[in-house]
Amino acid sequence: MSAVPLPARPEPVERADLPQLAARLTGELHFDRTLRTLYATDASEYQELPAAVALPRTEADLRELIHYAAHHRLGLIPRTAGTSLAGQVVGSGIVVDVGRHLNRILSIDPGARRVRVQPGVVRNELNLALQPHGLFFAPETSTANRAMIGGMAGNNSCGANSIVYGTTREHLVSVRGFLSDGSEATFGPLTPAEFAAKCAGPDTLETKIYRTIRDLLGNDKNRELIRAHYPKPEVTRRNTGYALDRLMACSVFDPASAQPFNLCRLLAGSEGTLFLGVEYELNCEPLPPPGALMCAHFATIADSLHATLIALRHRPHGCELIDRHILECTKANLEHAKNRFFVQGDPGAVLVIEIRRDTRAEIESEMRALEADLRNVRNTNISVQPGYAFPVLWGDDVNKVWDLRRAGQGLMNNVEGDAKPREIVEDTAVAVADLPAYIGEFDALMRDKYGISCVYYAHAGAGELHTRPLFNLKTPEGLKMFRGIATDIAALVKKYRGSLSGEHGDGRLRGEFIRFMVGDECYALMRRVKETFDPHGVLNPGKIIDTPPMDTSLRHTPGHAAPEHATVFNFSATQGVLRAAEKCTGVGECRKSHLMGGTMCPSYMATRNEQDTTRARANLLRDVLTHSAAANPWDSAAVADVMDLCLSCKGCKSECPSNVDVARLKAEWLQHYHDAHGVPLRSRLVAGFARSMRLASLVPAIYNWIVTAPDLSRWIKRFAGFSVKRSLPTLHTTTLAAWHAQHANKVGLGGGPVSRPAAVGREADPPINPFPHGKVFLFCDEFTNYNDTPVGIKAVQLLNRLGYEVVIPEHVESGRAHLSKGLVRDAQKFAIRNVELLKDVVTAGTPLIGLEPSAILGFRDEYPDLVPDRLMTAARALAKNALLIDEFIAREADAGRISRAAFTTRPQAIKLHGHCHQKALSSLTPTVKMLELPAGHKVTVIPSGCCGMAGSFGYEAEHFDLSQQIGELVLFPAVRSAPPETLVAAPGTSCRHQIKDGTGRLALHPVEILHAALL
Repeated sequence: MSAVPLPARPEPVERADLPQLAARLTGELHFDRTLRTLYATDASEYQELPAAVALPRTEADLRELIHYAAHHRLGLIPRTAGTSLAGQVVGSGIVVDVGRHLNRILSIDPGARRVRVQPGVVRNELNLALQPHGLFFAPETSTANRAMIGGMAGNNSCGANSIVYGTTREHLVSVRGFLSDGSEATFGPLTPAEFAAKCAGPDTLETKIYRTIRDLLGNDKNRELIRAHYPKPEVTRRNTGYALDRLMACSVFDPASAQPFNLCRLLAGSEGTLFLGVEYELNCEPLPPPGALMCAHFATIADSLHATLIALRHRPHGCELIDRHILECTKANLEHAKNRFFVQGDPGAVLVIEIRRDTRAEIESEMRALEADLRNVRNTNISVQPGYAFPVLWGDDVNKVWDLRRAGQGLMNNVEGDAKPREIVEDTAVAVADLPAYIGEFDALMRDKYGISCVYYAHAGAGELHTRPLFNLKTPEGLKMFRGIATDIAALVKKYRGSLSGEHGDGRLRGEFIRFMVGDECYALMRRVKETFDPHGVLNPGKIIDTPPMDTSLRHTPGHAAPEHATVFNFSATQGVLRAAEKCTGVGECRKSHLMGGTMCPSYMATRNEQDTTRARANLLRDVLTHSAAANPWDSAAVADVMDLCLSCKGCKSECPSNVDVARLKAEWLQHYHDAHGVPLRSRLVAGFARSMRLASLVPAIYNWIVTAPDLSRWIKRFAGFSVKRSLPTLHTTTLAAWHAQHANKVGLGGGPVSRPAAVGREADPPINPFPHGKVFLFCDEFTNYNDTPVGIKAVQLLNRLGYEVVIPEHVESGRAHLSKGLVRDAQKFAIRNVELLKDVVTAGTPLIGLEPSAILGFRDEYPDLVPDRLMTAARALAKNALLIDEFIAREADAGRISRAAFTTRPQAIKLHGHCHQKALSSLTPTVKMLELPAGHKVTVIPSGCCGMAGSFGYEAEHFDLSQQIGELVLFPAVRSAPPETLVAAPGTSCRHQIKDGTGRLALHPVEILHAALL
């Protein structure tokens, strides 16, 4: 079974109408299959092909879209980051991506603690702007580094700090936008007199809305129905249909209330079904005091939930749960394997409790009291076991734990096989006092009726755990279970008078159950609201009210065979290449900007286009491999379009919570695409780099003249398809291999002290071992051998001086250039040969070290999945002993074999830019440690992602401008701002070339800096 084919459905409008609509828009309107496919999913289980995708640039565009939709009775589906979990932004109408262009912060009023923003402003980016004013927008979703205000208002989002700050609803002061007839309206706080004036206004849609609300909520019986059937007041996170219960709690309908009437309380959580907002006025909070985390370890979920009730007595800012399933998934995630440092033993659950107070002493005192109470938990409940470990974390360690917690949804998709934690009832909320009993019944239901386990995590302190049952939705049994579980849990939530959704919304997943949850009469009130706001059903139809069956239009459904595709890479770890693409859940971590840090995804950071995200590439490849009608599904122009701007940076391999490795998927896809179309000349030239350099190294002076002579160089670049604005790499006068054969490991020439001559009348002292620390093997990669030879020479000299013999073993080129151009079969040959040559040579005691990250890290990353079964064990052993020179030197320093005394103490500032592959597959920590071995060295890591060069990408004529744009995001400004005396370090040869071309500054390999610091 596999993903659902996107149905060939009749178009809801004539194709000819869409170009006419596009011509009337300032923004873009896409109706090609590719963009529609990319917008057919979100982060939910749903998939439906829209009629078109609009990216409005102005408010006039939105009004035009509303008029068009009303005329054609076509739905408008508002969307921002597209991370919704209940299918809110999936539908057959026109998807309106209001986040692409409507993304400005309009004003900040620090005195009033108010900010006005457009819907596409990212929550964390907003807080960067608010921070200098001592303010922040408090509601914090786990997707806060890409979640946009429009989507947060639509879903009434909140997060880990909701027990202090509440939800978006509590912070939405006013909103301006468009009603379903295209008229503009502003909704905000009103006194009873102002409300009456609105109801007495002219006969417009806005006036009708106020009158309808007056009629519905001014009725005593209706208010009593709402109080009786909506979630009980103690349920603080509640997104059950339209929030009439929150709307009626005001002075207009309750004279005892001090709250003004504000339709924003209704619009928050309405999922774009009532109104299209273009301007949001938000209330901000003062920045919170400093804090720390206690990570209390428990044997079971039940124990941790009882402990939650105790923790809440200590007024925490957050109280979040992480269960063993998520902790287990972190082990296979390159990024979050580092973030689980705090885990002790094998806990069934960890309760993360955040305490914030004005001083560290107050925090420490509260932590001591909290731990004492948690250790004495059995005094109040004899059946509950206390925790067994209570580490307290401060500073940067706090952020690492929160990053791990926020990654929960994506991490869970690392569970092997087709049985995945499913989004069905992942957002139920009850009163926090009811949570232990509720989860006990929930767990028993999953275990006894369905025979499955469940993942539990997130907002224990707010009465809401994200509960995700594990089962296979690709089978008939799984589809039946999908509905069965939803139905049973709805009944369980109703028993506790909870909410089916605490923060993720109803959408099309839970909308079907709203009538059951609140009863026919309350549901009729909701329907009246929808019909008044949107009489023609053009605003996000099929969400909340009159939703389609919750088990239709799914990504996965029975009846479609999962095709098996022969591949060059070994994808057995994911049970095939299709499942490697299916690992993408749509959580959209790849949509974060350069302001949020990290590497993924450099092309999206520059263009801000959905088609340039990791998510888009994985989803489109999944779609094509699943149900392409072509004889060769790999032969896809659509995939070619979305893969074109992938820089193969490997950022997604570590930063994506689901570890979707698009660089590998792209390489595999390209190989098959070449099989169908042949290999382009430029790709052959790039892949043949080592061979060309080997020939050119016979006459380096002539080669260098050719590639630097202006006219001749320009002709060569044009012939190769390279940008004429880009410089070409030159050759050194010799190769590293030739220099090494003549000069390396020579006693007295950098290899160590020599033996003392004999004095008259006595024997000579025994020779001093020039290499007391043994031998290392240097991988003489093709880039260092021919172009960056001085780097290689200094590396050998440095290691010799530090007491290591440096041997270049027999090996062939790395194959990195071939992988970058999709010539995977050729790269496979190099991988096989290198493993054959090195498997009996390299050991833990005599490791293989490399200077160029992309070359040496191939031994860890691609080689084990390129070699045949007979070499797989050897390749994995070799991978463990293939080290960056930074890693080797840092390791030896930690072991005491390299001393700081060997280096100068002269002060030196260094700015470090890390190579993408190093950041993804290793770490910059060893590089910093190595560079700071000299006591006077101070390293500042530039918070840059990809430099933009990415091998040949930045040379290519059509990619040059984008490569420069990527460099200008963070790297180039940081380098230009560095004082002349500050050294710029970059381990990657492409990075150094990009820095030189983009800024004019000469960047050095870290070994060059360390070599210069030797005494």
